[in-house]
Amino acid sequence: MVTPMIRDPTGFLRQEYQALVDQSLDWKMRVLSGPSTPWCQIDGKRLLMFCSNNYLGLSNHPRLKAAAEEAVRTHGVGSGSVRPIAGTMDLHLELERRLAKFKGAEASLVFQTGFATNAGLLPQLAGEGDLIISDELNHGSIIDGVRLSRADKAVYKHADVEDLTRVLAHAEEHSPSYRRLLVITDGVFSMDGDIAPLDRIAKVAKDHGAMVYVDDAHGEGVLGEGGRGILSHFHLSRSDVQVEMGTFSKAFGVVGGHVSGSQDLVNFAFNKSRTWLLSGSHPPPVAAACLAAVDVLEQEPQHVARLWELTRRFKRSMKDLGFNIGRSETPITPVIVGESRRAKELSDRLMELGVFALPIVFPMVAKDQARIRTIMNAALTDEDVAFAQGAFEKAGRELKIL
Repeated sequence: MVTPMIRDPTGFLRQEYQALVDQSLDWKMRVLSGPSTPWCQIDGKRLLMFCSNNYLGLSNHPRLKAAAEEAVRTHGVGSGSVRPIAGTMDLHLELERRLAKFKGAEASLVFQTGFATNAGLLPQLAGEGDLIISDELNHGSIIDGVRLSRADKAVYKHADVEDLTRVLAHAEEHSPSYRRLLVITDGVFSMDGDIAPLDRIAKVAKDHGAMVYVDDAHGEGVLGEGGRGILSHFHLSRSDVQVEMGTFSKAFGVVGGHVSGSQDLVNFAFNKSRTWLLSGSHPPPVAAACLAAVDVLEQEPQHVARLWELTRRFKRSMKDLGFNIGRSETPITPVIVGESRRAKELSDRLMELGVFALPIVFPMVAKDQARIRTIMNAALTDEDVAFAQGAFEKAGRELKIL
């Protein structure tokens, strides 16, 4: 009798994780004890937060906290259902109305997360017989959303409108003809901090009859009039860019995704996107805090102005010191050092010096482009920024990066 071979069906989990550790590509969780503020308790140590997406410092803003507390009192801590069944509250509808007004759109729809927005909407906008054309450095949520669709896929060189034009021209020769062409790009690219040439992308897309979808997660609260985003930045209309996606988890300081555009877009999205249809709706305090964030952006423009003042100062000093900060144009300032191990060494030394700024390594960036991704925060003081600059200079010289 042959003894059956005993298999270990989960052995690959440890093996693949160990391979990541061996290449310095693994993530180690750092734990905040308390709010995300300029100075935080992280792993039991007081550190200067220098890599949060909390651009405007709103995650601990008193107006947002008060709104969340009041919503718990009036609406409880959960909705009890998904939006299409019994989980739509007046707070959700008011948030969508106010967001659309803020964005200058006909309508907006709030999703559970930014990732859920892209993963749920993109596969519905394009399918079999269609073509999705994507920037090569688009966010992973876009990549997954595109993969979930049954559409053909094409990629154009990063922010290269001439290459996009080539892809669109080639698509017009396809037989049979594509039903729809969809061009999708990040607005601000999260690893490099550069801005998509959306004005030129929109023009060439219009010339070829293509729809444009922009993921403005890192542009909201940062670009445009009062932080209204990339469409405002480039003075574009809804006929230029048909789908504007965003998130509440960055400059708005809370959590959630959303899409803005025509009423037809919103009607289509909430009837077709399974991530919206089948996920529980935001708890009342989350919706209320998001509403308060819109209020703050409309009524307290000083936060956006301060963000840019500090951003310009920090970029200048890092360039003067000799750091490679790439092509950044926004409060995302990468400090590019090359190898993953080198980026981790720099991050560890910065933490010893009192600055919390984590390394970004493959597969988030190319293997030879590992970096510390810093993100400016309007709540930082001049002294805080000077402290961070000093830590970077000290660590950079010790590690022979400078």
